[in-house]
Amino acid sequence: MYHAIVFLPLIGFLIAGLFGRLIGPRGSEIVTTALLVVSAVLSWVAFAQVGFGGGTTRVQVASWISSGELQVDWAFRVDTLTAVMLVVVNTVSSLVHLYSIGYMHEDPHRPRFFAYLSLFTFAMLMLVTSDNLVQMFFGWEGVGLASYLLIGFWYQKPSACAAAMKAFIVNRVGDFGFSLGIFLVFVLFGSVAFDSIFPHVGELVGKPFHFLGYDWNALTIASLLLFMGAMGKSAQFLLHTWLPDAMEGPTPVSALIHAATMVTAGVFMVARLSPIFEYAPVALTVVTVIGATTAFFAATVGLVQNDIKRVIAYSTCSQLGYMFVALGVGNYGAGIFHLFTHAFFKALLFLGAGSVIHAMHHEQDMRNMGGLRKYIPFTAAAMTIGTLALTGFPGFAGYFSKDAIIESAYASVEHGGFASSYAFVLLVVAAAMTSFYSWRLYFMTFEGAPRWGHAAHGHDDHAHAAHGHDEQAHDDHGHGGHGHDHTPHESPWVMLLPLAMLSAGAIFAGYAFKEYFVGHDFEHFWKSALFMGKDNHILHAMHEVPKWVVWSPFAAMVIGFALAYWMYVSRPDIPGRLAAANPALYQFLLNKWYFDEIYDFLFVRPAKWLGRFLWKKGDGFVIDGFGPDGVSARVVDVTNRVVRLQTGYLYHYAFAMLIGVAGLVTWYLLTRG
Repeated sequence: MYHAIVFLPLIGFLIAGLFGRLIGPRGSEIVTTALLVVSAVLSWVAFAQVGFGGGTTRVQVASWISSGELQVDWAFRVDTLTAVMLVVVNTVSSLVHLYSIGYMHEDPHRPRFFAYLSLFTFAMLMLVTSDNLVQMFFGWEGVGLASYLLIGFWYQKPSACAAAMKAFIVNRVGDFGFSLGIFLVFVLFGSVAFDSIFPHVGELVGKPFHFLGYDWNALTIASLLLFMGAMGKSAQFLLHTWLPDAMEGPTPVSALIHAATMVTAGVFMVARLSPIFEYAPVALTVVTVIGATTAFFAATVGLVQNDIKRVIAYSTCSQLGYMFVALGVGNYGAGIFHLFTHAFFKALLFLGAGSVIHAMHHEQDMRNMGGLRKYIPFTAAAMTIGTLALTGFPGFAGYFSKDAIIESAYASVEHGGFASSYAFVLLVVAAAMTSFYSWRLYFMTFEGAPRWGHAAHGHDDHAHAAHGHDEQAHDDHGHGGHGHDHTPHESPWVMLLPLAMLSAGAIFAGYAFKEYFVGHDFEHFWKSALFMGKDNHILHAMHEVPKWVVWSPFAAMVIGFALAYWMYVSRPDIPGRLAAANPALYQFLLNKWYFDEIYDFLFVRPAKWLGRFLWKKGDGFVIDGFGPDGVSARVVDVTNRVVRLQTGYLYHYAFAMLIGVAGLVTWYLLTRG
């Protein structure tokens, strides 16, 4: 069964990729989607068997690498954490495949698109089923490759190509740290297999590792290097810049990357390596601080974005910060719980946004929308459910998982000190901002007077008041997106069915599974899949926090909703006046804290200058231009003279060898004498 779960998407990729022209677009869609649906159904079967039954199972596929002490097998590690990720990845991916049949129906390159989607899914499955760090790195790089192919799928668009390149390069920075972490783990443990590493982690507690002339805590350095990889893949603060630009890809790609696959890889990796991180408290503190900073930073930027997909993208970045805070304070179950629920409602929001873009003829700027609820009621209802789940409305999925993280941050203050206090405050503030920008998106898109067709475009929004036109809509198919006069229409059933199924997950996933992730059934459900030290009592402490802590996320949600309603329904003139009154702050947020400009100044321009210098001075002046005809010409002359020594006559070569032997014998006799 596990072989089928992992390899069916690979088979779909090979069929659509190699025989797409033979079977045609429709055949490619049907084959890849059908195989993903089968894989998703089997994943739920595995989830029921592993989570509520057996423990850890190892499935050998093949021997892979054997080099000295390095022994690497290709094997599946199947435990509860694996089963949860299989459900998340395959469920969302199968629904994205189904949705793409409708969304991409006009694209002539559908076989290639569906092949890439299946390749993406296979790479993620390789990652989450990995039995060792090398196999995990293989899947890790596989999702990086697939993301590059999918973000730049419309390669005729320069912005899509630039976004794909940016995602690839920024992730290489994190992957460099991840690879160094793998090397260090091998040096420390003599193995990269989890079964060989985890039982011996306790033996290295407090042990030093000599590096760069200093002695460092070995487990701390290893954990920080591994977390560097997670920062890149999961778009944490400082390595987050690729994530919003990934919106240049087709909307189904955005849903797959941001909900279930690539960005969750870092969270999964830290949870999988919880036996190492649990013994590295300094590293966990760094994880907590980075996660809280990411949650706050991304929420501030999401407040003012006008592209409907970019708002949801920054929401993803913020929610990933929540997950890392949970991991940092030692509540690994809560982090994976939020990953689980987030997959449903974030995929729902992205696919719902795709339905809006489809209805608006590829318009993405919310300033050119409005009043869509009566034209696309099913999509509006789905987006409402996704928004309620994201903002943490009681009873919906996000309410249980996000509140558990905030309560865990407060419960860890006694042991975590400043980092936990910092995280708790920023997460509550981010919850208020999440509610605000989520309802702002809903109100600007579905409520109020229509601002599409021949209506005036977006003159009530703050972006126009502050002349913030750098966030104009990006057309999802590379065409001009403004000025359509067509009446919006509801999407076909093949796009609405995934919305309905994801809506069910966004409503029920939290309540149905809360006891297994953060409740009384935690130990029975997770068994040994997640490791918590004997001094880690976070699961008990989080249920004993004061009532005001329990209600703080709800209060933040209500405040955010009230502000959004007041500013975008009751008094739509307020946003423009606020932006005009605070132009510096507005531009600071609109330009994403100017991280792109800073990185361009610090890294991109110096790299371009160095490349241009080596080209003009090194290659052009020294190699091609130095001297009468350049160094390269002199090298050619010398080579031609040396070649003349190669006469082709055997007696010439024998004579040269004889001279060499005579010289060698002479040197030997003289040195011995």
